[in-house]
Amino acid sequence: MKARALKTASTALAVVLAATSVEALTTEEILNYKGADRDKVLLEGARKEGEVIFYAAMIVNQALRPIADGFQKKYPGVKLNFWRGDAPEIIAKLTAEVRARNVVGDVIEGTGIAEIAIGADLVQPYQTPVSAEYPPEYRDPRNLWTATRMSYFSLAYNPKNVPAADVPKTYEDLLDPKWKGKLAWRIGTTSGTQLFLTNLRLAWGEEKARAYFEKLKDQKIINFASGSARTLVDRVMAGEYPVVLNIFAHHPLISAAKGAPVNSRLLDPVPSSPSTMAVSKGLKHPHAAMLLVDYILSKEGQQIMAKAEYFPSHPAVPPLEMLAPVVPKAAGVPENFVSPENLNKYAESSEKIYEDLFR
Repeated sequence: MKARALKTASTALAVVLAATSVEALTTEEILNYKGADRDKVLLEGARKEGEVIFYAAMIVNQALRPIADGFQKKYPGVKLNFWRGDAPEIIAKLTAEVRARNVVGDVIEGTGIAEIAIGADLVQPYQTPVSAEYPPEYRDPRNLWTATRMSYFSLAYNPKNVPAADVPKTYEDLLDPKWKGKLAWRIGTTSGTQLFLTNLRLAWGEEKARAYFEKLKDQKIINFASGSARTLVDRVMAGEYPVVLNIFAHHPLISAAKGAPVNSRLLDPVPSSPSTMAVSKGLKHPHAAMLLVDYILSKEGQQIMAKAEYFPSHPAVPPLEMLAPVVPKAAGVPENFVSPENLNKYAESSEKIYEDLFR
């Protein structure tokens, strides 16, 4: 009888100690927890926190609301609140919160967001077992970001204004005098001129790329400073610009499927860049944040990305059939993956090339 009582007391003490240990975890330990009871620890902690705040560049109705619905169904008692903005807006909002020591956004996501956030010291390392299902290049070696969705970039053209035989098929074709003053590209964004220039610098080397840029400058490319990449594609559809450079390759396909006069053309090499997810420094809901990270990277979360007309980063989740033609591997066109580190590393020097030659 005494032995049984002693065993019961020991078990109760172990439970208490375990609970105390879990509750005593620091934010850093929660974000990198690898215990066998990880799911239980995160869910219990998330339910106490009650919510997670997500700043993302995804489309609200197509992606963010379905993600919130799926997340809350999977984790009852944990509310997902989101705020939608473009990457620069998200960075500005989080920067202000970090400076005020009142961080609201727990998790951030967007194209070109990781390299800016890392440079500004706004994020911290995290680990999730789901990342093991991803290619190494889709995961930061310092555990500061994970790829959530991919973007492939191409030129867009209006078939009514540009006959099929005249559509540029190579970067060299852009140097044809007939395109002088008729090409446009986006400026003031990492996925616009900076990515265009960085892609060729990485793929061709500095000498060949610089020689090409010197020739390209004579084409008097139109600098499009207002609006999003989607807006620039709309201008092509309206007939304002016959050809635009370095836009998201799937945007024209989505519009073309609805009958709009626009199409994409991949050029060798196709620049690709990931939208990335990071965890904010000073976040208030670390348990819930990690549940959200797990969910978005899971096959379930990635399937929501696919339905939202994005390119899932999970290798086992294919994009929608209508978007497959602009996946470089499917199209048989070489791809040049530009990592967030390289996009950040070359950002200043590529911007200088733009200022010197194309401003």
